[in-house]
Amino acid sequence: MPRTTRDQEFSTFVRAHRAELLRSACLLTAGDSHAAEDLVQTALAKVYVAWPKVFRTGTAVPYVRRIIINAHIDETRRPRWRRERSVPEPPDRPDLSLSESWSDDADGEAVRAALASLPPRMRAVIVLRHWFDLSVQESADLLGCSQGTVKSQSAKAAAHLRAALQVQEERSPSLSIERSHR
Repeated sequence: MPRTTRDQEFSTFVRAHRAELLRSACLLTAGDSHAAEDLVQTALAKVYVAWPKVFRTGTAVPYVRRIIINAHIDETRRPRWRRERSVPEPPDRPDLSLSESWSDDADGEAVRAALASLPPRMRAVIVLRHWFDLSVQESADLLGCSQGTVKSQSAKAAAHLRAALQVQEERSPSLSIERSHR
């Protein structure tokens, strides 16, 4: 595949799917848009290398999702000292367009906080099953585990999220008042 054609096809793919991939990565990172940007950038760099094969098979989006999930799990396993270090002055400004895709109401904050309290694999199961709307089999294939593991992780994560959101609602009664007036 000629380099210019490859670059054009890849650029078209990125323009069409980047926002969706960022939203998905944001869910995996429980609202940390900077970590989500890093995950998507890592995934896109890896996809670019394999682009001709990925493009021919027509599996680009699932392939990128798998890379994002694997990169997220790898990052959570990595010791803190191996990660990037903070500097007093950031070298660039964050992409604020990503934050526009999230709701500004308290419900969104509560859900992101509840997602953040989940272990990375449970969070990945919830995102795959309920955000990507993948089947149990597809989720199991992506995570490299059995269907039973996906089902049990999904049930445990959903119970944890329900409990966390219930506690959040009890702490902030204004949420239930707002919901009743909608």
